[in-house]
Formats: sequence, C-alpha cells, structure tokens
Amino acid sequence: MNRFLNRLVAALLVSALSACSTVPGGSGSPRAKRIADTNIQLGIAYMRQGDFDTALVKLQKALDADPDSATANGTLAILYENIGEDQLAEKHFKKALRLSPKDPQTHNNYGQYLCRHGEYTQALEQFKVAAGDPLYPGIAASLTNAGICAGNIPDAKQAEDYFRKALEHDQNYPNALLQMANLMFTQGNNMAARAYIQRFDGVSTPSAESLWLGVRIENTLGDMNAAGNYAMQLKNNFPKTKEAESLREWENEHRRRQ
Repeated sequence: MNRFLNRLVAALLVSALSACSTVPGGSGSPRAKRIADTNIQLGIAYMRQGDFDTALVKLQKALDADPDSATANGTLAILYENIGEDQLAEKHFKKALRLSPKDPQTHNNYGQYLCRHGEYTQALEQFKVAAGDPLYPGIAASLTNAGICAGNIPDAKQAEDYFRKALEHDQNYPNALLQMANLMFTQGNNMAARAYIQRFDGVSTPSAESLWLGVRIENTLGDMNAAGNYAMQLKNNFPKTKEAESLREWENEHRRRQ
C-alpha cells in the first residue's frame, strides 16, 4: 500500500476509535452503533492490508447498521477513491460533512481528495477548516497538505508559508521538513535543503523519497560520500520504487558522460 494511504488509514483508525468512545446521537440503536463501529474498524484494518474488496463489505455493513455514521461515510469515501469510484467518493465525503460539519479529519481527507482532482482552491479551504480546530491532533498534517496543494497550483510562496506554519506548530513534523527540503532544493537553496533533510533524518525513518532527495542535494553540494550513503540506502531498502529507478537512470547517465 502506498505511503499516503498508509498514513491515512492510521489517522482514520484513531478517529474511529475516538468515535467509538463518544458516539453522537443519530439514527439507530446503541447496538446498531456498536455493530457499525466494529465494522468500521474492520474495514480500516482491511484497507491497511490492501484488501479493498473485504474492506468494502465491512464498511457497507457499517452503513447498513448506522446510515448516519459520519465516520463510516468518510472512510467509505476514501475507499471508493482508491478503487476509482470518484463519484461515489464525492457523494460519501459530502454526506460525512453534512453529518459532522465540524469534524477536522473529514475536512482534511476531503481536502486531499479535492487537491488530487485539481480543485486546489476548494481543497485549501478544507485544509484551513481542519487546521483551524485547536483540538485537532493533525494540524501540522493539514497545514503540510495545504502546502503540497499550493505547490500544485503552482504557488511556491504560498506552499512555503504553509510548510513554515506547520513547523511552527510542530518543529519536528517529518513531512513538513521533507517538503521544505524539496522546495529549497527546487529553488536552488541547497544549503537550506541540506539542513531540512538532515532534520528530517533526525526525526524520521528514511523513505525512498527522502533518500533520493538526499542523493541529489549532496551531489549538488559536492559531498559524494554523503550522496553515496543515501544512494546505497535507497538501493538496498527500496529497490523496486520509482525513486530507485530514477537513481539507476541518473547513475547510468553520469557514467555515459564520463
């Protein structure tokens, strides 16, 4: 399962567990809500495993038990997007927001959906709502998502502003550090890019994305030992990723030029 979905289902699981402890009023008996909550958790677990067919069955059972569950609708929306059913995803995102209009996790998830579909202005509004909830534990994530979305416009200044706000909220938030490193590198500010990637390395497990970025930063700065270390980790730990393929192509091109 891709890194984005893995992070997302982890956030959903926390949200679902929280919903179980404080179930709001709505249709269905307490027993029906317990059945729905159980199936939501099972659906999320199957999504984490990449078993979307079984996840869909479980989430549909959750909705059968409690059609007014915002968590079930929001989770089902994510699942539908992942299996290419965008119209159904949109429908369930909107229903989840009607049922729970102040839920920051749903606003964040819907913002990501909108951004992936090119609706950048609407997506940024969703992220602002999510990040505006002082009790939401995902404020740094929503601000970082807003920065990524602004970068897709493209608006590098706005993207940087959002990343900096995310780091003001949580100076060690890994994805904000990684995004700032990438932004600084694309702008040619290689020393700043190095500083951010080193901060990322200090608080997070390396990813294919971070290692490939580290290779390019250190190569540009002329530290071939550091670049080689990043490259070795990328080849050994993530050999089948697109970043590893880019590294192999880059190395082959470098050899041809010698």
